[in-house]
This record gives sequence, structure tokens and C-alpha cells, in this order.
Amino acid sequence: MIERNYVKRISSEELISSVKFNSDGLVPTIIQDRDTSAVLMMAWMNRESLDMTLESGRTWFWSRSRSTLWPKGETSGEIQLVRQVSVDCDGDTLLIEVDQQGGGACHTGSYSCFYRGVEVKGEQAHDGSE
Repeated sequence: MIERNYVKRISSEELISSVKFNSDGLVPTIIQDRDTSAVLMMAWMNRESLDMTLESGRTWFWSRSRSTLWPKGETSGEIQLVRQVSVDCDGDTLLIEVDQQGGGACHTGSYSCFYRGVEVKGEQAHDGSE
């Protein structure tokens, strides 16, 4: 488990004021399972969805395809209970740690949207061991 004391505690207002929304008024947001540290999904937030997330304790996102706000789990029941919201050093990405409810975060039914990958081999790959 990752130590969580590396995060400097700031107010919601400080967090919001430090976010650099792009020209469309959006910021990419990574959702991570608090217990497993698995990356569950990436979605877009605008100021309103960030406000709603901080106020409700559940994740809300902006749908670019539908041009509307949506609460995660609205139709699937796979809601995300927010435990911590962090902004990166540049202010252009959010990380939200959640308690994932139900079977998973992906609309395909998978636990994570990142369920496909390729293993990198060779000198460039490093597994953390010496």
C-alpha cells in the first residue's frame, strides 16, 4: 500500500483554484482504487463536476460526447465513493482515490478500464528488482 502522508493537505478552494482547465474548460482525471492502488479509469471533469464531486463525495464527470454531467454509476450502480482528491504539480491533472462499489469501473464490466496491455521486455524494462 502507498503511504498517503506525502500529500499536502489543502482546502477545497485551494485545490479548485490550482486546477488549470484546458481551453474546453476540462481537466483529465485519473480514478484510482484506494485499497488496491489500481488505476480504474480516466475521465474528464469541468468546474461544475469537480464542485459536485467535492460536495457529494461521489464522482461526477463531464461527458464530451453527450455534453452533459454524469454521476459515475448512474445507470450501472457501480458508484465511486471519493476518499481523496489531489492535483498534480502542474495543476493540469487530477487524481481521485475512491472506494469502488460493485464489480468495477469500466462500462465493459471490467474492474478497470485498463484491462488490456502489452508486457515490455528487454533492457528498458525494469521490474523494481536489482
